Order: sequence, then structure tokens, then C-alpha cells
Amino acid sequence: MSAMIERDAYIAMVGKEVGISEWHLVDQARIDAFASATEDHQFIHVDPARARETPFGTTIAHGFLTMSLLSVFSYEALPKLADVAMGVNYGTDKMRFVSPVKAGVRVRGRFTLTEATLRKPKELFTRTNVTVEIEGEDKPALVADWLGLVYFN
Repeated sequence: MSAMIERDAYIAMVGKEVGISEWHLVDQARIDAFASATEDHQFIHVDPARARETPFGTTIAHGFLTMSLLSVFSYEALPKLADVAMGVNYGTDKMRFVSPVKAGVRVRGRFTLTEATLRKPKELFTRTNVTVEIEGEDKPALVADWLGLVYFN
């Protein structure tokens, strides 16, 4: 979505699916880069030979890597609010890693706005249910209620 929408129009979207991101490849290079950035080099993520011996049959992405992709998904999928000074990630509720993301698959985010409450005249609290889908799979990689604060000019 590229058109700007007004705050009240956004609040009126509560209960509706508000966007779906593009598909993003989670390849071994991305997994390795995340392992380096977080110093989490568990073999299931970075050693394809050993990972072949596991029930997954291949390396899998870190759960936190999958979660970190929510930002790029949201930039692509969520409506753009008019007159915003900044948005702040406020955390998550009820986040679950449902299925592993195997190296070489594509994932995307699906967003439903479940709450949008004006806490102050220029501060909007949002709760968005997000599902990270794995291309070709029935079960998602991740489900969460993602919390945000939007500050208006």
C-alpha cells in the first residue's frame, strides 16, 4: 500500500486484514549472517551436513531470524499513516514459532489489525496479529500479536 491514510481511517480497520508482504527468501547465506550477528552458531542453523541427520533434514532459520523479518514485512504490507513522526516496536504478545523455516524457502507476513487505541492525542497503541507463512506449507512459521506505538506530529 502506498497511499497515505488518516489516523481515523486506520482505527476503523480494526478487525480487518490490512496487508500481506512480498515473499522473502530465507537462504543459507541469510541464516549464516544472522548467526554471525547474534553469535548463535548452533549446528542446526549453520552446519548443513550435521543438520541432514536431524528430523528436519536440512538447516533451519533461527526463530528470532524469522521474527526479525516482521519489520521488512510490515514496511511492505501495512498501510502508511499520514502525519506520523515515528513508529516504535512495543514488543509481542503470544508469539509462537509453529513450524521450522528450512533453508531455501520463502516466507511472507500476513497482518490483521486487532486493536488501535488512541492513548494520548498524538499516541496510537496498535496490536496487529501477524502470521508468517511458509510458501507451499499449510502450517505457518510464526504467529504473534505484535504491539506498536505510533506518534503523530
